Amino acid sequence: MRLVFAGTPAVAVPSLRALASGPHEITAVLTRGDAPLGRKRVLTPSPVAQATEELGIPIIKADRLDAEATAAIAALDPDLGVIVAYGGLVREPLLSTPVHGWINLHFSLLPRWRGAAPVQRALIAGDTVTGASVFQLVAALDAGDVFAEERYEVPTGATSADVLDALAEIGAPLLARVVDGIADGTAVSAPQQGEPTLAPKLSLEDGLLDFTQDADTLLHRIAGVTPEPGAHTTLDGARFKVLRAVPTEAPPLPPGRVAASGRDVIVGTGTVPLRLETVQPAGKGAMAAGDWFRGLRTSEPVLGA
Repeated sequence: MRLVFAGTPAVAVPSLRALASGPHEITAVLTRGDAPLGRKRVLTPSPVAQATEELGIPIIKADRLDAEATAAIAALDPDLGVIVAYGGLVREPLLSTPVHGWINLHFSLLPRWRGAAPVQRALIAGDTVTGASVFQLVAALDAGDVFAEERYEVPTGATSADVLDALAEIGAPLLARVVDGIADGTAVSAPQQGEPTLAPKLSLEDGLLDFTQDADTLLHRIAGVTPEPGAHTTLDGARFKVLRAVPTEAPPLPPGRVAASGRDVIVGTGTVPLRLETVQPAGKGAMAAGDWFRGLRTSEPVLGA
């Protein structure tokens, strides 16, 4: 079959490589335009764009799937469109341009967590099992029939980056098998079953830590928003990032109060304390919590103040 592949971030690269090594022709890869990165804001191609150049596949860069992008794809006469985390919605007439429409690799077990941030929202909610789904793209958000899915048990302490990396590797062969099935006519899809939940894109506010909440809720939020937008609170009115925290059996503390417990630095929550491992005070780089605590002028800091 003649394929068009659409994707942008690094989690889409394993799928692109899996399809490129298969029997089907990728006529072009659609990805978002170069973006400014780093302190110097240097325009940088997306991870998918970089992989596409290595593979020698024609590339279409477009931040919006407008009439121009639609015409460019239609000119390729594709049999199937394949999308993995492109970062934009496919609407008509592009949705119906390929003979078999578009399929999407989505990083959740649909219909749970439809939307832009399925892994992040799953971890914030404390889900211990998630997965990858390949479904037929339709006009409604992530609502099409599912061809295949694979479950994934979330390891203890895993962040959204960890889980996304794992699902990208799990999802690539899953996607390739569905493409093969569509090509030979054996692919079968079924309507989604269950009550949908939504996973909108995270905002900075989603990373705010409320230490009056219980320890598990805080750990789930830290995992879900790491590395982006990042877990944060305030200290003396300035933003203070918590990059890593883990459970501990230390004695209770008032919510937000930070203290030493042996060699550990702990913070109080609405239930049991957490041990701070890596933090980032305002204007400084990431550091071990112990190093930060030893450099304080006050012996009783309170996070959230």
